[in-house]
Amino acid sequence: MDLYQALKNRQEKLSLVGLGYVGMPIAVAFSKKVDVIGFDVNAEKVQLYQKGIDPTKEVGDEAIKRCSVDFTNNETKLREARFHIIAVPTPVRDDKTPDLTPVEGASQTLGRNLTKGSVVVYESTVYPGVTEEVCIPILEKASGLKCGEDFKVGYSPERINPGDKVHRLETIVKIVSGMDAETLDTIAKVYELVVDAGVHRAESIKVAEAAKVIENSQRDINIAFMNELSIIFNKMGIDTQA
Repeated sequence: MDLYQALKNRQEKLSLVGLGYVGMPIAVAFSKKVDVIGFDVNAEKVQLYQKGIDPTKEVGDEAIKRCSVDFTNNETKLREARFHIIAVPTPVRDDKTPDLTPVEGASQTLGRNLTKGSVVVYESTVYPGVTEEVCIPILEKASGLKCGEDFKVGYSPERINPGDKVHRLETIVKIVSGMDAETLDTIAKVYELVVDAGVHRAESIKVAEAAKVIENSQRDINIAFMNELSIIFNKMGIDTQA
């Protein structure tokens, strides 16, 4: 039985590493279809989830109370899962360079608890090359396993707009990628369990990473452009708030 079918039959578990505004909706959505372990290093946040409180305000307290996610800050619980999704933030440093510390830390944590036959999917926003050149070596070193032989890796960029109740995980086409055709097929089928809008299979991990960078850049440029127009039009007596 393949990993996808084992997940569907609840014979294998899925883990979500990082329970913030991106990870929490993913965990809740998947818990309706498969067994989910929700891991976060923040013990206080985990305790709130266990009490049915949503500090992110993304899914709401009721959804947290109803979901079947096994919330934990005990990293050894990750050993119970074979499909792992890492959804941690990638902030920007003061010098405007990306801070990969959270992604590297999550990779080390998962690596220490990675088992043979696992699939690891990164959702964090990164520049092309990070998954294969930064994350995989960390996973290999921490686990003692060999990528491509003992475990597989893919990338599926998060596209959640915080606070947006219309454009959600389920309603936005999901870009998926894998290190080989078999991995891509597994990742695509797993995400199709929860993404009603369907998935788009990218030709490589780097292409998927690049797509995320382009989308973020386009969004920032459009927002900046409209802000500039608003300033100009207001000086001309044109009401941009009407």
